[in-house]
Amino acid sequence: VSDAFAFSTLLISYGHLRFINDWWPDPNVVFNSFPGIHSNLPLMFVSLMTFILIISSVTMVLAVYEGHDMNRRPVIFWLFLTVLGGLAFLGCQAYEWNHLFHIGMNIFNNPFGYLESDELRKTVLLTADQLASGDYVTGPVAFGALFFVITGFHGSHVASGVVINLVILINAVGGTYEKRGHYEM
Repeated sequence: VSDAFAFSTLLISYGHLRFINDWWPDPNVVFNSFPGIHSNLPLMFVSLMTFILIISSVTMVLAVYEGHDMNRRPVIFWLFLTVLGGLAFLGCQAYEWNHLFHIGMNIFNNPFGYLESDELRKTVLLTADQLASGDYVTGPVAFGALFFVITGFHGSHVASGVVINLVILINAVGGTYEKRGHYEM
């Protein structure tokens, strides 16, 4: 329950700050990179990360289902895939953070903005020369701060799940739950 309240508070804060600011960076521009592919692929990497989380949730459900029937080998198989999915997600998040740090985004800086004369206010990644020209408007610092706080909190949530599931996997491999006669924690 505490995770739900913490996530809710962070997301409500994001929504509030998003809508009180008259401009916010376009996620299609901010999140348009994909590892190993030098092309403009808006939100594709974010979609992959979401897919990984959904699939690892399914594998966890299957592990629990098999645990109710005391099917040790399928529990081990599905838990292994769940841990692998969590690690894959965390690896993707580390890549995403590294990429964003590299382009200048952090909790104190938002490198995205727009050309002041652009009526549509299209999001651009600002260079030092553009910033120095005075022709560009920088976006709210809250964008970078909220991104890293929310995704960092979520990443720690996933990391703790990986650790807990790894302990359960080790116990399943060692036969702990068969000795107990159930997979209840």
